[in-house]
Amino acid sequence: MKYPTIPLAQQVIQLCHIKGIRHVVISPGSRNAPLTIGFASHNKIKTYSIVDERCAAFFALGIAQQLQEPTAIVCTSGSAMLNYYPAIAEAYYSDIPLVVITADRPKHLIDVGDGQTIRQEEVYKNHILYSANLKQDIEANNERYGADKNIPSFVLDKLQSLVKPQESYNIQEINKAINIATVQKGPVHINVPFAEPLYNTQASFNVAVSNILPEAPHSEINESQFKSFISSWEKSQKKMILIGVNTPKSIAQQYLDMWGNDPSVIVFTESTSNLHHHNFFPCIDKIIAPLSEAQLQTLQPEVLLTFGGMIVSKKIKAFLRRLQPKAHYHVDSKKAFDTFFCLTHHFKTVPNTFLERVNTAYELPTKGDYRDYWLTIKHQRTLKHKAYFENIPFTDIKVFKQLLPCIPNNAVLHLSNSSTIRYVQLFNDNPTVDQYCNRGTSGIDGSTSTALGHAVVSDKQHIIITGDLSFFYDSNALWNNYIPNSFRIIVINNSGGGIFRILPGNKNTEDFDTYFETKHNLNAKYLAAMFQFEYYTAHDEDTLITALDTFFVTGSSPKILEITTPRTSNDEVLIDYFKKFND
Repeated sequence: MKYPTIPLAQQVIQLCHIKGIRHVVISPGSRNAPLTIGFASHNKIKTYSIVDERCAAFFALGIAQQLQEPTAIVCTSGSAMLNYYPAIAEAYYSDIPLVVITADRPKHLIDVGDGQTIRQEEVYKNHILYSANLKQDIEANNERYGADKNIPSFVLDKLQSLVKPQESYNIQEINKAINIATVQKGPVHINVPFAEPLYNTQASFNVAVSNILPEAPHSEINESQFKSFISSWEKSQKKMILIGVNTPKSIAQQYLDMWGNDPSVIVFTESTSNLHHHNFFPCIDKIIAPLSEAQLQTLQPEVLLTFGGMIVSKKIKAFLRRLQPKAHYHVDSKKAFDTFFCLTHHFKTVPNTFLERVNTAYELPTKGDYRDYWLTIKHQRTLKHKAYFENIPFTDIKVFKQLLPCIPNNAVLHLSNSSTIRYVQLFNDNPTVDQYCNRGTSGIDGSTSTALGHAVVSDKQHIIITGDLSFFYDSNALWNNYIPNSFRIIVINNSGGGIFRILPGNKNTEDFDTYFETKHNLNAKYLAAMFQFEYYTAHDEDTLITALDTFFVTGSSPKILEITTPRTSNDEVLIDYFKKFND
């Protein structure tokens, strides 16, 4: 084994291991060499080398999200760390425990013209749960005041005496950062200054560390607020539950059944909610978009209960902001967004704990037609939805209709942002398939990298459906030596950012296709060849059926399926889709 001689590096590595970090994603560099050497040598830590820091950070985010445990990323000093920022922001808003470890120059070399240096301390301050700015150890002092400057021995002894307080400070800071990432579920930053020499090694650790255990997460169900909630819940005949991004299997089935069997409750779910019941209401936009004002008034809930993270549907957000419930309660152990500008109370606990209390305090009502009325609407929408696809051309929405039923049972489906996630929301989910999308910041960057992170720590088949711009934007994700042969990428290539044709705006403005839609003539064929993916293509229903026949079968390499659709007609077909519900 080879471990760094630098005590500070030993502290970071040992505490990461002791505190349960099993996966570390490293981007090559020199200043982070002490950490790279130590992590790569550690027999209890799995390391990955990914050159592109933006891809590396999203890859680690995927690992952390899949395992629901802290995962570390390590990079060199300078601009390398700035490429982590998109994934850090995503982790911050999606409650994903990401431990960001950045190597730095000693403080006296910052802003003096030394190479590869920036002001690294607190650089992520707006989107980080905690920043630990560690202090350099005695090697840094030796670099600055070393023997080549003939420093008297009594001065060196004095410098050595300063190490212990610094070690104590550093150990406390490392402990605090990783504890916060673990308990509060989010990103933390550990900035580690190293002085040269960076590559010296030894056979074992010789620096002791202390594991400061985290405090148990605080759970709070305010009794007076709970009584108020139960009172309003029992009195209401129009209760709405809305669930955003949610970890699969995190809410017990008995509570899902409790909701589904309550005639006074309608439960709106999204693809990323990962919750299923035959009386629930997925496909939110399909329900809400065609409603008249009178129907919207009928839908308006008296009380709203929300769980989970971000909501995809703009239509449900607009509806609840305009026709607000009398009370809105959110349940989450960490935070509550006042998305609809009417938040009454935040119950700071996990859903199952809260729902256990509700289950004992509330008896199902014996009357009410709120749910059944909207189940009738849901059935009507389903019939018109099926009828619409009989005569439409091969466009984006037709592709999703043909593609989604072919996703294998028990697979994990990843969705890129913009058009992809919105199209998927129009179709019923396969309850055996877990679904993920980076909805914390809703960016197109990093979708493929995140899916790959999931895939390397999972025994299931992982599939990502992505638009062309998102795919090409994150194409360095394929520069990765850890891709399972079962991994599948489906690229829907409509030669531009199709979402901009769907969004409100004038599509006939000058240079719309250059600065908004970003028209292009690229395809994935040569990227597939360069990164040794098996390549499939389809351009109509027949070729798509042929491609899907063998696409999901595991072979000797991962696969890309590129589906070409027309650039200019997708928006018209989608708009007409919603119009048909009123026919």
